[in-house]
Amino acid sequence: MAYILLVLGFVLLIKGADLFVDGSSNIARALRVSPIIIGLTIVSLGTSSPEATISIIAALEENTGVALGNVVGSNILNTSLVVGVAAFIYPLKVQSETIKKEIPFALLATIVLLILISDVPLQGTTENLLTRGDGFIILLFFSIFLYYVFEVALNSRKNMNVESEEQKATSWKKNILLTMGGLFGIILGGELVVKNATAIALALGMSQTLAGLTIVAIGTSLPELITSTTAALKKESEIALGNIVGSNIFNIFFVLGTTAVIHPLAVNSEIIADIIFMIFLTITLLIFSRTDYEIGKLEGFFLVIAYVFYLIFIIIRN
Repeated sequence: MAYILLVLGFVLLIKGADLFVDGSSNIARALRVSPIIIGLTIVSLGTSSPEATISIIAALEENTGVALGNVVGSNILNTSLVVGVAAFIYPLKVQSETIKKEIPFALLATIVLLILISDVPLQGTTENLLTRGDGFIILLFFSIFLYYVFEVALNSRKNMNVESEEQKATSWKKNILLTMGGLFGIILGGELVVKNATAIALALGMSQTLAGLTIVAIGTSLPELITSTTAALKKESEIALGNIVGSNIFNIFFVLGTTAVIHPLAVNSEIIADIIFMIFLTITLLIFSRTDYEIGKLEGFFLVIAYVFYLIFIIIRN
């Protein structure tokens, strides 16, 4: 029964996020909000909402291994498997802004997280914690990222399309219902995933952290995987990498920052190795991106293989 409820939870999460993005984006357009802001804020929030919901619920239920493992596992999967599969289908064109600002920002986010959770080696404490104070520091970095997003939006304001009369007449009631329905699906799906993934993990002898790094991370990254592979199949690869990198930044700065402020997270020391691997992947992505501003099939294959070896490593480690 737990497996059925887990799958149901993932379905609710993915469909809920889809409805949330559609409804809130339509409302934003009706309010004449710049499409750039819609893409970099509302859509990013929508695709990160499964991770946010699961991490917050897990933290409140004191399943801190799931909360942190979910974000780290999702980012590793996004950077390796999702980018790798998309690049293998069709080479990913990399925008210069992504190389100069977004990937370095994602690298900064991962390094900041590593420093904040390394209390034992850096401060000589008895355990590693992501405290409320750490959460506020992470959210401060998130505010800097938002400033960058709005700066990009203002610079691109001249490209904003004029709304048609048909778009202006969009039903407010329908979009509000879509948004609220999507939010309900995200919350309910998150509750089902956390409870049943934890139950399955314990039954299989897995730790909470391993469950977060594998089962939960794969489930919450399905929207990014589906979106990126679809974009690659349609040969609209220019935006794929930027979306993944933006999602990774959102996951650390918004999801973990908010989660830590709500409830401090006890950190399993094993996850430090996973975060170091995430730093390696981000640097690798930056190097690949600077090669002719493109990530090709060979680089994509390397990233997929890297994720396979990573999965083998964490399963053996458990």
